[in-house]
Amino acid sequence: MKTPLTFLLSLTFLFLFSGSVYGGDLEDGRDAYDKKDYKTAYKLWLPLAEQGDAESQFNLGAMYATGRGVPQDYKEAVKWVRLSAEQGVAKAQTNLGYMYENGQGVPQDSVSAHMWLNLCGSSGDKDCVKNRNIVEKKMTPQQIEKAQEMVRNWKPKQERSLFEKFKEKFGIK
Repeated sequence: MKTPLTFLLSLTFLFLFSGSVYGGDLEDGRDAYDKKDYKTAYKLWLPLAEQGDAESQFNLGAMYATGRGVPQDYKEAVKWVRLSAEQGVAKAQTNLGYMYENGQGVPQDSVSAHMWLNLCGSSGDKDCVKNRNIVEKKMTPQQIEKAQEMVRNWKPKQERSLFEKFKEKFGIK
């Protein structure tokens, strides 16, 4: 009887207090970044990004794309921005669309650029729609249809829930 109670209390503690620590590191990272303390921002965001936090993934991608606090590395930027974009973060979808259109860290690919800008535009971002239309002018009708099909088939990847992470950490099935 003691084990289920301990598990329940531990789980309750995790849900009640992990969000504030998790959010705190994200905010502390933003504060450090705003103060141009990129090393601290990176240190705070990396563990969050590795745990699936979409905002931290986007932030790391932006750091690698601009070379702030880390060596500029478009391939590494694409890695992090893609993880965020796949979770449905509009600003990450925009950046990934630009990276595909400009061949930064990925081969230039107007179809993929159109797809990511189209996804971002569906969130109501007028700049995404405008930029998608610019990309579209360089595409064939077949390429546009392929990009639209990719959008129709796209589903955001969900971050694992805290409960799933807890079960994994403690080997619970």
